[in-house]
Amino acid sequence: MVVRLKNVVFGILLCLLPILSANLKVSDAGPTQEDPYLAYAEEMPQIQGGLASIMKNIKYPQQAKELGVEGTVYVMAFIDENGNINDAIVIKGIGAGCDGVAVDAIKQAKFSPAKNKGQAVKAKLSLPIKFKLSN
Repeated sequence: MVVRLKNVVFGILLCLLPILSANLKVSDAGPTQEDPYLAYAEEMPQIQGGLASIMKNIKYPQQAKELGVEGTVYVMAFIDENGNINDAIVIKGIGAGCDGVAVDAIKQAKFSPAKNKGQAVKAKLSLPIKFKLSN
């Protein structure tokens, strides 16, 4: 009975293997038609003035203050070959107006472009924006 059960489980795993492995393929992180932005490059984009230049554009939302909302908003910035931000989306938000404020602040930032082999390329960069109420 135990041997037969093992064979059944093994058979099911063999049937599922192509489906499971399709989701586990390692990509070269190169651009595709669906997403022309690299997930990593030899030189990743740099924020001109550092993260502090983004944080100076953050105004804590009144709703977040009233509700006592604190946390980190993670934003994905899509940066072109010239260092311009083409788009920014929230990956993980905390709500209460903080998500929109974080995206707006990142869209105002200036970046140096990503580079591969000395050539400027499009890249995406995840940025954490922390919201902390002062005591």
